Amino acid sequence: MSRYDRYVLSQFLLFFGFFALILVAVFWINRAVVLFDKLIGDGQSAFVFLEFTALTLPNLIRMVLPIAAFAASVFVTNRLKNDSELTVMQATGSSPWRLARPVFVFGLIAAAMMSMLTHVLLPASIKQLAIREAEVARNVTARLLSEGSFLHPASGVTFYIRQIDADGTLNDVFLSDRRNPKQSVIYTGSKAFLVRNGDQSNLIMVDGLAQSLDEKNNTLSTTVFADFSYDISSLINKTKDGTRNIRAIPTLEMINGGPQISEQDGYSAGQIADELHLRFARALICVAVTLIGYSALLLGSFSRFGVWRQAMVAFVILVFLEVLRGLVADPVLENPDLWPLIYLPTVLGIIIAVLFIQFSSRPLSVLWRRRPKVGGVS
Repeated sequence: MSRYDRYVLSQFLLFFGFFALILVAVFWINRAVVLFDKLIGDGQSAFVFLEFTALTLPNLIRMVLPIAAFAASVFVTNRLKNDSELTVMQATGSSPWRLARPVFVFGLIAAAMMSMLTHVLLPASIKQLAIREAEVARNVTARLLSEGSFLHPASGVTFYIRQIDADGTLNDVFLSDRRNPKQSVIYTGSKAFLVRNGDQSNLIMVDGLAQSLDEKNNTLSTTVFADFSYDISSLINKTKDGTRNIRAIPTLEMINGGPQISEQDGYSAGQIADELHLRFARALICVAVTLIGYSALLLGSFSRFGVWRQAMVAFVILVFLEVLRGLVADPVLENPDLWPLIYLPTVLGIIIAVLFIQFSSRPLSVLWRRRPKVGGVS
């Protein structure tokens, strides 16, 4: 690459990192607030919160990476145009095709980053996140052993412990179960213990009282017990089956074992084809968006009002490609043989960028210029 190409490429990478950092921070803050309330509210430590946050970062980066590449392409191209660097290069005989070389290399670098995310980091992070979510869901102590506060581990269930001794004894336990609309039950016990037997967890209450309210007959019955066992396994969020998230399945397994995945995890051939080819299409779209951002700003002549019109055109095209990606997903889900449709937004985006570069090298005003007729009569 020439010195100019290296200079432009370094500018692309610099501002690409800047925009990616800003966008990831914005998305991360929005999700971290919800995640913080959920985990800390359930009694988890700050370390668990940081671990879950780190595992969600690959998916966040995957969403913002094409946007950051597009923003960097538009910003750097506009800067080169305002500083007359593009004008000087074109005056020396460099065509828009020649000047697009660092843009194309930048798109390939962004595509390589996206490939690493979609094929390696994202499946691994989603798989590990599912494992950690299952472990946290099985952690009854973290969800229920919180003294002095009313907890709601499930809809219609309220749990309270006044004090927890050092040996694990629960003092003055209150449990309200209103999940059955026809009958609500309140259990109170002077002491209680948590006992786990495999996947089943039981709350053993001692010296307590059970009050059952029949909503239909409006009658209250009470039962005094010396000890009572209450199954709290249903209060813990569990996955219904061992089905993997389709995004957690490695790419090579999708390529070589589609029928086995359908049999074990229940995904259709269309779902597998859509996810597999979408991973490749996400990488290729990075090349398309960078070329669109560059080529759109080459359209039109200099204006003191800036290039906001060209930038708006590029943004509208980007939105159109994203909408098109959503439209082509349904046919592929129904018929996996239509998987080439997944690449339609990428191909269309590259075609638009090629047309824009061609128009910038031969403006329409030149094409529309009237040629002199034979005999010198114009």
